[in-house]
Amino acid sequence: MQTPSAHAYPDHWEADVVLRDGGTARIRPITTEDAERLVSFYEQVSDESKYYRFFAPYPRLSAKDVHRFTHHDYVDRVGLAVTIGGEFIATVRYDRINERGLPASAPADEAEVAFLVQDAHQGRGVASTLLEHIAAVARERGIRRFAAEVLPANSKMIKVFTDAGYTQKRSFEDGSVHLTLELEPTAESLAVQRAREQRAEARSVQRLLAPGSVAVIGTGRAPGGVGRTALRNLVESGFTGRTYAVNRAFPDDLTALDGVPAHRSLAEVTEQVDLAVVAVPAERVPEAVAECGEHGVQGLVVLSAGYAESGAEGRERQRALVRQVRSYGMRLIGPNAFGIINTAEEVRLNASLAPQSPARGRIGLFTQSGAIGIALLSGLHRRGAGLSSFISAGNRADVSGNDFLQYGYEDPNTDVVLLYLESIGNPRKFTRLARRTAAVKPVVVVKGARHSGATPPGHAVPVTRVPDATVSALLRQAGVIRVDTVTALVDAGVLLADQPLPAGPRVAILGNSESLGLLTYDACLAEGLRPLRPRDLTTAATPADFKEALAAALADRACDAVVVTAIPRVGENGATGPGFDGADGSDATGTLATALQEAAAGHTKPVAVVHVEIGGLAEALAAATRTAPARGEPRPAAPAPAPEGPAPASPRPIPAYPAAERAVRALAEAVAYSRWRRQAAEPGKVPEFDDIAESAAASRIERMLGPEPDPRGRPLAPDEARDLLATYGIEVRPTLPAPDPDAAVRAAAEIGYPVALKTTAPHLRHRADLGGVRLDLPGEAALRRAYGELTEALGKPAELLPVVQAMAPRGVDTVVRAAIDPAVGAVLSFGLAGAASELLGDTGHRLIPATDRDAAELIRSIRTAPLLFGWRGSAPVDTPALEELLLRVSRLVDDHPEVVSVALEPVVVAQHGLTVLGAGVRIAPPPARGDLGPRRLPSY
Repeated sequence: MQTPSAHAYPDHWEADVVLRDGGTARIRPITTEDAERLVSFYEQVSDESKYYRFFAPYPRLSAKDVHRFTHHDYVDRVGLAVTIGGEFIATVRYDRINERGLPASAPADEAEVAFLVQDAHQGRGVASTLLEHIAAVARERGIRRFAAEVLPANSKMIKVFTDAGYTQKRSFEDGSVHLTLELEPTAESLAVQRAREQRAEARSVQRLLAPGSVAVIGTGRAPGGVGRTALRNLVESGFTGRTYAVNRAFPDDLTALDGVPAHRSLAEVTEQVDLAVVAVPAERVPEAVAECGEHGVQGLVVLSAGYAESGAEGRERQRALVRQVRSYGMRLIGPNAFGIINTAEEVRLNASLAPQSPARGRIGLFTQSGAIGIALLSGLHRRGAGLSSFISAGNRADVSGNDFLQYGYEDPNTDVVLLYLESIGNPRKFTRLARRTAAVKPVVVVKGARHSGATPPGHAVPVTRVPDATVSALLRQAGVIRVDTVTALVDAGVLLADQPLPAGPRVAILGNSESLGLLTYDACLAEGLRPLRPRDLTTAATPADFKEALAAALADRACDAVVVTAIPRVGENGATGPGFDGADGSDATGTLATALQEAAAGHTKPVAVVHVEIGGLAEALAAATRTAPARGEPRPAAPAPAPEGPAPASPRPIPAYPAAERAVRALAEAVAYSRWRRQAAEPGKVPEFDDIAESAAASRIERMLGPEPDPRGRPLAPDEARDLLATYGIEVRPTLPAPDPDAAVRAAAEIGYPVALKTTAPHLRHRADLGGVRLDLPGEAALRRAYGELTEALGKPAELLPVVQAMAPRGVDTVVRAAIDPAVGAVLSFGLAGAASELLGDTGHRLIPATDRDAAELIRSIRTAPLLFGWRGSAPVDTPALEELLLRVSRLVDDHPEVVSVALEPVVVAQHGLTVLGAGVRIAPPPARGDLGPRRLPSY
């Protein structure tokens, strides 16, 4: 338990939070300087709410009350307040009590808790959020349970307690409801917290993307300029809400600009303004923010530059901006943002610098770069693909990719989420949100600035030690489709948005070019797909031939997807033949695009087209995006019933690619994602092992850390590591020191021949290539000879630190590791031992806790995995034993966060069983788990 000085102000309790309606507020400890705020707050609370709080009429607070409620020791008596614009809107207080309900100090572990929320802010989730934070404070101060007395009529407050998910008891005593809450987080309380977080953060983004009114602050009178451009785009997009132009430099007689009302200040606008687009110089932004906050604006898009991307001074300006915006309960996109777009028919918002609103579609797009945002919008437009929403967040000082995932998860207009990220502020949370979203719709990510030290200067994010390859593996475990380029992002997005997911890797290939078919076949093999023999329709193929061949392929149960390849039809005179692009004026039903769409209509297999120099084909194939119904929506009824049989299915847009490799790569990503979706529907299990001694391990760890542990932790001695691992059923083969030849002989006699002699000096450990290991020494003579060779070649025994160890059965040398990163969390890693694997970075990773399925997939995820399964006629090794070892290591780290790293090297896996020959364990005070604490917005 933490024992701080009695009156030290705990600034780490301060937090910005998102409330149920999407607005923000600040939670902080109450201080002695809050007396006037407390009195003002209490005067705005209704008599009914006061009665519920004090169980009697209590019209005003006495001086004694004010002193009591503003003077805390932050240990036994704690008060928190929720503020907006610096004023209180809610308070909570706990007082530590003993078993008789009287004031007490530690070791008493119970506290009485009471809330008071302003009536105007009830129903916004304020009390539920406060309960999370006061509970976390109480746990930090050694309090394990809350007691609360609530009047039966105060149903809202009773619901706050009962819905929190904590273990609780409830009784009726003396006319009131007595509630006792155990404050240890439970699976249910964590689920409740995360569900509330999702709804609140999604709502906060939804308010930004669907405002009822928008003001552009900083609109110039002359054409051009950032503000005027944003206003023009907003007007030309057909925004369905009210629009205002604001600039303090407007002359008094200017009443309209670009057809919208013009004002010198936001205060002149008499109606509610939901969203403000700020395009003034950075030094004037604080004034604009204050004006927006006083007017009740809900969110800001700050296009202005001159913040963290410009250096240290700009970074401080950015932090001040975030503090100011949040103090008014607003959310912020930017600064240095490109803007936002919502194509929904009922909104039609283009509050961005993009000159043309994209077509309405099913793709949600988030980018941290304006330049990349322009490129992606342009690329999607060229492909005929539409968007549901778009956010280019610039420095993403507030609204981030995590928020967009929360929104995209429940947005009915979005079928695919595309993200361009240059930094991930909270990888642990991002992975959790991505996994949940990917379970219902694809999430495709391309990450810039992947290399160490390349984080963009505008993004202040926590530093993570995990290599990019590890992050990539963990994202794929979460179902994220990670690609390397923005081109690949568009390629995957258009396929996933418009085509069904493939049921497997079998690909049919057909087209009018044998060479293009073979290129597609080779590309499929390179991507791990299973292509069928290409069907060559010859260069004389007509659209009708394509339609017939595609229909046959889609009906074939032996294939899961189809790639159509097409080159222009060339006549005898060298001219392009008719019907492929409609250039000859032929009826639209005779074009290749129409033929392919008609053949694919109604089928549940994806189709992609690879075309070479067929002008207009991509646009024609994508034309159905303008009319295609959303997934899950019923198909529109035909104007009149067909005379016979069912109505034909509406054509589905078909993505077209200018190169076989791009089409196949996008298809391979869809195949992998589809497989992940099927597996995620039936997740693996974290197995129980009867021989695990969890309490014994906890006692050992507590004893080894000591009463005042070093925050940096310490490595365990070999015996300590071996004993700790043994509590989890992990046996490490012992080693005996051999400081001289005679000691080596005695050690071998104790162990029994044959033995291994090896060095343990840090610079030689696990470096068999340097000759620091001698194996299969059958007797004393061989051991003494090996000892002499070792010391003669590598140095004195005091430098080499030789040890003797019993020989293990022959097998494959592997490495098992686990480590805790404060940003990503606990990670389990596996690879083969040796320089080749290290050089190639051939290591697999999974998040802890690992399931049985995770362990099996981890072993098979590395490129050298065939060596474990009988490559070139060798005997397969005992992979079930290896999977069990991985699961035991995962359990150890998950059960005991004090175990910050484990390294088992080498682990020799034989045909039957395995042997752990070396082990290193490091322990430290457990790192903070922000994902288990109360909800809060990041502060960088």
